[in-house]
Amino acid sequence: MTPSRSAPDEPVADDWSEVPRALRDGGPLPPVWAPLFEPLRHGRVDDLVVIGQIGQSLDGRIATIGGRLEYINGAAGLAHLHRLRAVVDAVVIGIGTALADDPLLTVRHVAGPHPARVVIDPRGRLPGGARLLADDGARRLVVTRSTTRARLPAGVERLGLPETDGRLHPAAILGALAAAGLRRVLIEGGADTLSGFLATGCLDRLHVVVAPIILGSGRPGCSLPAIGHADEALRPKVRTMALGDEVLFDCDLSVQRRPLGRARTALK
Repeated sequence: MTPSRSAPDEPVADDWSEVPRALRDGGPLPPVWAPLFEPLRHGRVDDLVVIGQIGQSLDGRIATIGGRLEYINGAAGLAHLHRLRAVVDAVVIGIGTALADDPLLTVRHVAGPHPARVVIDPRGRLPGGARLLADDGARRLVVTRSTTRARLPAGVERLGLPETDGRLHPAAILGALAAAGLRRVLIEGGADTLSGFLATGCLDRLHVVVAPIILGSGRPGCSLPAIGHADEALRPKVRTMALGDEVLFDCDLSVQRRPLGRARTALK
């Protein structure tokens, strides 16, 4: 992370290594990390904390028109994503991202524990050999329709939910994760999945990491229902922070977040 007005001191590796445990155990965070990660300690609406993350270009694209896995962001932006993974209980992606990218969803670029890995897979399309289903000690959960028969590897948990208007509602998904004891949740992608959680008022915060490139065309970071006038737009409180030559927009959406429930176990 590069020093900025929001982060006056440049953090060192030892600073970060304290954060994942301190956040969970209630201990103080190193001063340089506290402004960004302290808001993720407790939810303002209930005891859930739901964070969305987008890595995009200056013109709002997360991939080229082909949509294949590409790293729009640089090393600093990627490290920030892995820091988010290290402090949450679970990371969530949609089936489209799981099939297209076959991600690991582990913490590799920073110190910290692997989160539980969650795939929203209404029709049971995820292959048993998907890398995120690998048995490495982290919990693995697949969210499906209650009527879907999914063949999953041993140890993978299935959460079957009823559909609402032909889809699995984000609030119901988060409620099921809370019932499974997962309180701090990262919605990582793809664009349709993240857009659904944002549009339904299910995010406490949104982290947008903007890389200094212009793609010109490609997949947008999110798509929301049309509004008639600019004064209807979401206007969250925003903190900016430099991440190398990229910029992080930390958006506080807690004012519009809907109540979701409480976690089954007393997670910190």
